[in-house]
Amino acid sequence: MDLEPYRSELVAYCYRMSGSFHEAEDLVQETMLRVWKARDRYDASRAAVRTWLYRIATNVCLTALEGRARRPLPSGLGAPSEDPGAPLTPAFDIPWLQPFPDARYDVEVRADLRLALVAAMQVLPARQRAVLVLREVLEFSAAEVAEQLGTTVAAVNSSLQRARAAVADMGDPGEVAEPDDAEAREVVQRYARAFEAADVPALVRLLTDAAVLEMPPVPLWYRGRRDYGLFMERVFELRGTGWATRQLTAGGQPALAAYAPTQDGGHRLHSLQAFTVGGGRVARNVVFADPRVLEAFDLPDEISSDESHGTR
Repeated sequence: MDLEPYRSELVAYCYRMSGSFHEAEDLVQETMLRVWKARDRYDASRAAVRTWLYRIATNVCLTALEGRARRPLPSGLGAPSEDPGAPLTPAFDIPWLQPFPDARYDVEVRADLRLALVAAMQVLPARQRAVLVLREVLEFSAAEVAEQLGTTVAAVNSSLQRARAAVADMGDPGEVAEPDDAEAREVVQRYARAFEAADVPALVRLLTDAAVLEMPPVPLWYRGRRDYGLFMERVFELRGTGWATRQLTAGGQPALAAYAPTQDGGHRLHSLQAFTVGGGRVARNVVFADPRVLEAFDLPDEISSDESHGTR
């Protein structure tokens, strides 16, 4: 039984369930171990291999998530800050939502790996989350999901309705451009050029009126062009100008790896910025500076100036 062709989609599934890329890989390893141990009991007349794998993966996820707190973004914890000069104190006790490193796995559908959607799903009870992903994203039938969860079709349909309603209450992200959208690429390229030039007015012109900036593990977040711009002025005052960037994607969203200038003229990896682009503007920028998050993207620790703007 060759399980490797299923690994990428299982990692994506476990990521949607857990909100953590690192945890997702561990959950898939546990799934593969259980599948290997139970391989002699697999009955092809009862379920396809893929359905059987997802039943085991779902049980692994539900067990791991029992009693766990959800993984939020800062914007899911309270009102936006109105002080662009507030202390940037990390909150490492919060299990923050992590981005998905697209380059690590070949996942067919990435739209449902977007940070805002995964954050919304984190609000759901784990079983509702499983029903929503299995039915809406992976398109299993209600009967298959009932088999996977050991419940009834009626219970699955009821859970799906509640899950849809709860996610809808979190707000509609509207038309979100994919990374391969030409307009989205152009917006992010213009953002990268303005960021490298420390041109705050140019950055602000690329934002929607209610653009959000958040920076886990710092619990602060900002809404609106004014505060976004004031915070970016603070960044360049504190860390200097002459940054470098590399373009990539994270969870089906355009992203930049940001490299801060060093005293010797080089650039050291500082953060990953994941953008929500819609209507030709940046609506959200989630900036990740956690070393474990950066490690997952296999980014070089340092780059030279002529490597800036490179796409991965």
